Amino acid sequence: MKPLRLVAERPGPGNGSDQVVALNSLTALLTVLLVTVAGLGVLNGVLLDTRERAREMGIHKALGMTPWQTVVAVVVSAALTGLACGALGVPLGMALHHAIVPVMGDSAEIGLPASVLNVYEPTGVVLLVLGGLLIAVLGALLPAVRTARSRTVMALRAE
Repeated sequence: MKPLRLVAERPGPGNGSDQVVALNSLTALLTVLLVTVAGLGVLNGVLLDTRERAREMGIHKALGMTPWQTVVAVVVSAALTGLACGALGVPLGMALHHAIVPVMGDSAEIGLPASVLNVYEPTGVVLLVLGGLLIAVLGALLPAVRTARSRTVMALRAE
C-alpha cells in the first residue's frame, strides 16, 4: 500500500493547494445546488399546503383577515419548520462532514490538512441554522402572496 502524500499548504491568502481549492469549489457548487433544491421543495410544500387550506383561508379572510396577516400566517407556518429542520440538519451535516471528508482524502491518496476538516466556528453554525429559516421564509413567500391575493369568494368555493 502506498503511503499517503500530504497536501501542502501554500502560504498566502488562499492557504491551500490545488486539491484543496478543487474540493472547496466542488463543495461550494454542491451547496448552491442543495440550497436551490431546498428552496424549491419548500415552495412546493407550502403551495400544496395553501391549496389544501384554501377554504380555511377564505373563511379567515371573510372574517376580516388582511392580506398582510395572511402572508404572515403562511410564512410563519413554514418558518417554524425551517428553523426546526435547520437545528436538526446542521449537527447532522457536521457529523457527516467529519466522517466523509477524510475518506475522500484517503481515496485520493492525499492527507488533508486540519484546516479542511475544522471548518465550523460557533457563529458559522448559528448562521447555518438561521439559513434553514431563511430558505423556508423565501420559499414560502410566493405561495403566501398568492394566497393573500386570492379572492375570498373563490377561496370559499374551493373544496
